[in-house]
Amino acid sequence: MNGVQIRSAERALSVGTWLIVGGAMLYSILTVTPLMAAHTPDEWDWTAPILPLVVDAAVVIVVRLDAVLARLGGHGGRWPIALRWMTGGMTLALNVADSALKGDLVGVAVHAVAPLLLIVTAETGLAYRRAITAAVNALQAQERVERAERQRIAAERVEAAARRAREEREHQARLAREQREHDAALVREQREREEQSRQEERERAEAAERAAQAERERREREREQQQRERERREQEAARQREAERRERAERAERERAKLLAAGPAPEKLPEDRARQIVAAAFATELPVRTAAELCGWSTGWVSARYQELRSGVLATPQLPVLEGAAA
Repeated sequence: MNGVQIRSAERALSVGTWLIVGGAMLYSILTVTPLMAAHTPDEWDWTAPILPLVVDAAVVIVVRLDAVLARLGGHGGRWPIALRWMTGGMTLALNVADSALKGDLVGVAVHAVAPLLLIVTAETGLAYRRAITAAVNALQAQERVERAERQRIAAERVEAAARRAREEREHQARLAREQREHDAALVREQREREEQSRQEERERAEAAERAAQAERERREREREQQQRERERREQEAARQREAERRERAERAERERAKLLAAGPAPEKLPEDRARQIVAAAFATELPVRTAAELCGWSTGWVSARYQELRSGVLATPQLPVLEGAAA
C-alpha cells in the first residue's frame, strides 16, 4: 500500500464517519425532540432540541479529537473513553426511551440502530485511524529508511565519484610532477652538458692562451736573444770598427808622422805625394809655408789645398802605405 491509497482510504473513512455522525445526529434530534417536548413544560417546548444537540455535540467532539489524536499517534487516556461511551449510552438511551416507555420492542430495536451504529462507527473509526496512522508511520519509516538508503547510496556514489576524481587528480598531479621532474632533469642535464661544454671551452681557451703565451714568451725570448745577439754583434762590430778606426787613426798618424818627418823636400814632389803631405800638414795644423816647404810646391797651391780640405772636398785623404810603415 502506498501513500496515495492510504490517503484515499483515510478520506473514505472520514467521509463515511461524518455521514454516519451527521445522519445519526439528525435522526437523534428528530427522535429525542418529541420525547423531550412531552416531558417539558409547554412554555419550554422550544428547548426540546437542545439536549440532543448537546449530546450529539459531545459525540462530534469525541469523534473529531479521537481522529486528531489517532492521526498524531497519541492517546487521550481514560477520560476520552469514558466520554465516548457516556455520549454513546446517552444517545442510545434517549433514542429508545420513548419506545421503551410504551413497551414497543420493535421501536426500541429500530431506534437503537442509529445510536449503536454511531457508537460502533466511532470505535471502529478510531481503530481504523490508529491502524492507518501506524501504517502511515510504518510507510514513512520505510520511506525514511529508503530515503536514507538512497541518500547513503547517493552519498557513496558521490564519495566514489569524489574518490575517483581525487584519484584522477592525484594521478594527473603525479604525472605532472613526474613530467616536471623529468623536464627538470632534462634541463639540469642540458645545463650540466652546457656547463661542461663551457668548462671544456674555457679549458681549451686557457690551454690555447697558455700555448699562445708560451709562444709569445718563446718569441719574446727569441727576440730578446736575437736582440742581445744583434747588440752583441753591433757591439763587437762597433768595437771592431772602433779598433779599426783607432788602428787607421794610429796608422794615419804614423803615416803623417813619417811624411812630416822627412823634412823639407829638395825638389817639387809629385802631385799625389804632395797632396798627401799637405793633408798630413793640415791634419796636424801646420802652417801653409811649412807644408809648402815639405812638399816643394808653392804656398798658393798649398793654400788652395787647405781651402779644399776646409770645405770638405778632400774629407778623407788617403795616404799611401809607405815601406816599413806597417812595422
